[in-house]
Amino acid sequence: MRYVIILLCTLFWSVSSAIAQVSIAIGLPNVSIGINLPVYPELEPVPGYPVYYAPRLSANFFFYDGLYWVYQGDSWYASSWYNGPWGVVGPHYVPYYVLRVPVSYYRQPPAYFRGWRRDAPPRWGQHWGRDWEQRRAGWDRWDRKSAPAPAPLPDYQRKYSGDRYPRGEQQHALHSQNYRHQPRDTVVRQHYQERAAQSSPASSQRGQPGESQGKGASQEQSRGQGQERDREPQGKGKSQQQSRAQGQDKGREPQGKGASQEQSRGQGQERGREPQGKGKSQEQSRGQGHDKGREIAEERGQDRNR
Repeated sequence: MRYVIILLCTLFWSVSSAIAQVSIAIGLPNVSIGINLPVYPELEPVPGYPVYYAPRLSANFFFYDGLYWVYQGDSWYASSWYNGPWGVVGPHYVPYYVLRVPVSYYRQPPAYFRGWRRDAPPRWGQHWGRDWEQRRAGWDRWDRKSAPAPAPLPDYQRKYSGDRYPRGEQQHALHSQNYRHQPRDTVVRQHYQERAAQSSPASSQRGQPGESQGKGASQEQSRGQGQERDREPQGKGKSQQQSRAQGQDKGREPQGKGASQEQSRGQGQERGREPQGKGKSQEQSRGQGHDKGREIAEERGQDRNR
């Protein structure tokens, strides 16, 4: 049972790796293929082909449509910079014109190239099998007169060597600024699009922490303002309570005024009563006057009788 499981795992891994190799055009540029170029290589055009090769390198080194191509260890690799990093290219996606380069321009040909015509391209269908040959049918037949012109070489890279050789995102930025060639091949265009997509999230993520901090600070400020705003209604509530209390005091003031009015009314009644007292005193004074008149009349009568 153990051997069956091991066998199934091995088969699954081999199938998965084969599918992964074929399903991608150019892998991520993180492969080291053992080529270390201290300076920009000398490149010469392959006559009749839109391809350059490096005659003084002990490597199968080419340039086509804006990318460097290397065939080593039975695999193809591509890069937008002369010293990598390199991305693996599946055999089903290598551009036709790269495959058509004659055997004589391979400076380090593999052993199975022996016996093949040096003025003809390698026998890729024989090497990679019938499935590859069916999918890439017609790769070795083309009108040589209609071949496109070679893409311009990225000569700006000559000044970047040794310690000045750029890495990562810096490569993409320099290439975008200094190399204006628009690739014709679908695989090459896909490579540039993937490199642009890989560099843009990294730059955006660099800005995100600061932005998130700024957003956090603004959110804290807004929260603080919200708390202050929440406190304001409480203060307004207190002022409203005070105003209500003042209103109640004002409401009480009319009662006091009413009491003072009642007092003034009482005083008015007392004042109204005072004339009655004055009337009584006047009546008393009038009675006293009558009494005095009588006394005078009586005295006059007595005097007359005398």
